[in-house]
Parts: sequence; structure tokens; C-alpha cells
Amino acid sequence: MKTYRSLLVIVAALMVALSSVAQSEVSVRKRGERVKKKTEENAATQVTERMQSFYEQKEPHDADLAWMREIYRQIDLTQPDNAALYFPEDVIDGQENLFRLMLRLVINGEIPAYEYLDGREIFTDKYKINVRDMLDRFGIYYTEGKGSTEKNPKFVIEEADVPTTQVLNYYIIEKWEFDRRSNDMKMRVVAICPVLNRSSDFGGDARYPMFWVKFDALRPYLAQQYVFISDDNNLPQYSLDDYFNMEMYKGDIYKTKNLRNLSLVQMFPDPDDLKRAQDSIDNRLRNFDKNLWVPTREEFLAQKEKEAAAKEAAAKNDTVQIADRDAGVETVVVADVPAATEVKEEKKAEEPKARNKRSEKKKKTKAPKVSSKSGNPSAAKSVRRRKK
Repeated sequence: MKTYRSLLVIVAALMVALSSVAQSEVSVRKRGERVKKKTEENAATQVTERMQSFYEQKEPHDADLAWMREIYRQIDLTQPDNAALYFPEDVIDGQENLFRLMLRLVINGEIPAYEYLDGREIFTDKYKINVRDMLDRFGIYYTEGKGSTEKNPKFVIEEADVPTTQVLNYYIIEKWEFDRRSNDMKMRVVAICPVLNRSSDFGGDARYPMFWVKFDALRPYLAQQYVFISDDNNLPQYSLDDYFNMEMYKGDIYKTKNLRNLSLVQMFPDPDDLKRAQDSIDNRLRNFDKNLWVPTREEFLAQKEKEAAAKEAAAKNDTVQIADRDAGVETVVVADVPAATEVKEEKKAEEPKARNKRSEKKKKTKAPKVSSKSGNPSAAKSVRRRKK
């Protein structure tokens, strides 16, 4: 009986051990499948989690900032400086423009997109867009992708159905921050929004902002897209990530974050006032850190020289070329020839006047002769001596 019980205990222990081993093998197999699947996805997108974390910028703490301003800027793709964001219109040798890249990543669920709230942008899960609703809203044709479900929808858009030629503008959010630790002004792009340009029902063109994409989520993919900036050099030396971080784009400020949530057009209806306000804000941002410090004596004298040269050029209508002293180039003033000849003629006209003054000084009035008949004997003697 005891032997039978011991055999039952041994068999039960073996069954428990075998089941635990089987469970561990199943868990290892599932983990391996997940890792393999994740590796395949990363290989397809060529963006790993480590690479994603490398491009994510941590927002500076408020205690480290002494000043910050949020700017909304509009990029016009019809301008030559912004052509790198528009071309190529079609996919050529794996190269695609910015909108094709953004739309592909959004519909594949690789990066999140957020609703356009017109100045009250909130990048939280609550305001993530529904991709299907977005495509239906803007009339972009699509088909259901393979393995698409309600929880994980997948969409396929043909290249001809991508409205890349209608995206002629981008809205970007910039943050200009002055860091008290480094005493330096830094600018970083926070988000990008493609804008569709379509004919409205009442004539003219209407703009339809589509969605916001956080720049940090987009950076790893932008770093893989290289573009050439100039037609003189067709070698693609800069990535789209460099293009934004180095501020190679040109755009106008259309809004600054304010309490009333008003755009600059609402604040300054007159076009001239609007242009002056945009230039004033831009100049203040770019010169903010320079205006915080008292200039040295050399900087002060250099600034005075620049101002004097500018005034002289304005008075003579001359062309003045003023270079930065930090670059080691001196100030060059180019004077017009007629102005120089006029100065010479004035000097020549002044010379005869100076000679006349000298001749007048040499001419002295002679003393009157005293008559010998004068009763003064000393006067008579002096007259005789001169005659002798």
C-alpha cells in the first residue's frame, strides 16, 4: 500500500513538472513570435524603439526657462525656398514628399495624429483623430487593407488618389525658449499640419487644415528622407529633419499664442500693419538674447560705425556694405564718383579765398609822413633820417 502511494506521488510530481515545462516552452515560443513580429515591423519601417527615443526631445522644465513664446507659422510651398517639401510629386526611387510620408504613417497607425482645433491644440489621446472619418471628410479614396479589423483598421490608398498636389501649405507650431542655464535662445518645432487648398462653393480657394502631427514622432522618418535644397547642387546632403531644425524653410507668422486666441489678421486688418507686426515679432525673437546683455566697448563702437555709415549712405544715396565684425570683415563704404568730384571742386573754390586773405594781411597801411614844417623837432629829425 505504501509503495502504491509513493508511486502515485511520483507520477503526480512528474505530471506537474511536465506541465510547467510545457507552459514555459509555450511562453518562450509566444515571446519569440512577438519579438520576431516586432523585429519584422521595425525592419520594414527601419525605425527602432531606441531610434525613436533618440529623436524625442524632452521639454525643458519651467524652472529652467526664463522666457517662452509660441508661434504659429504658415509655409507656402509655392515659394522656391520651400520647394523641398513639395517635390517630388510622385514617388521616385523610394523618395516621397512630406505629405505622402505623413499620410502613409498616419493611415498605417505608425504615428498618431490629432484634431486641428485652431489655436487650442491639445495633443492627448482624447483628441486623436479617427483615420476613417478623416479620409471621408476630405474625400480621399481608400480600400480596406489585408487583416483590417474594427479595433485595428488598415487602409490602402493608391498613389493616384493621394491629393499631394492640393497640399500647398503647412502650418507649424514653433516654441522659442530662452534657457537660463545656457543663456541661449532655442527654437524647436512642436507640430506640423498639412493644409489642403481646394476651390470653394462660392468661388476662390479655400484652405482646409487636415490634422496635427507631433514633430518628435515624425523625426525618425524625416531623418531617412534626404533632399537637395539648391538646383545648383543635385546631391541630397540634408534630410528633412535637418531642413526643419536648421530653419531652411521660409514662412510668415500668422498667429501668436494669446489670451484672446486671435490671429494677427484679426489684430491688424490693414495689410501694411500686418506686415510690420510680423517683421517686428520675427526680429524680436531672433534678437531677444542679444538685447539682454550690455555691449562691450568694441561692440558699442562697431555699432556706432554701422549707424554712421548707414546715415552717410542715406545722405549721399551711396551703397554701403556692412559686414559683421565677428566674421572678421571690416565695414566697406562705396562712394559715388560725382559726390567725390563735388568735394574736390568745393576745395578748389575755397583755395583762392584763402590766398586773398593772405595778401590782405601782407598789405599794411603806411604811416603818414610828417611835414618838416612841424613844430615838433623830434618829428623833423626822423623825417631827415629817412630821407638820408
